[in-house]
Amino acid sequence: MNRIGDFGLLFGFLLIFFFFRTIDFATIFVLVPYFNKIKFIFLGSEFDILSVVGFFLFIGSIGKSAQIGLHT
Repeated sequence: MNRIGDFGLLFGFLLIFFFFRTIDFATIFVLVPYFNKIKFIFLGSEFDILSVVGFFLFIGSIGKSAQIGLHT
């Protein structure tokens, strides 16, 4: 299950770097209001980019700390 956490954190950080061009949290927090309305289409569904980043970081934290659903 730790691999799922690794994937979630990696994909979350890659999305952050792809859209914000930085990993510095102070810079990201300043830029978030500008990315509030950005959406992308994946397999015919529209997703909010900030929600997707938050989802993958959440999956990463659950997998890395072995919370319910991703524990053995």
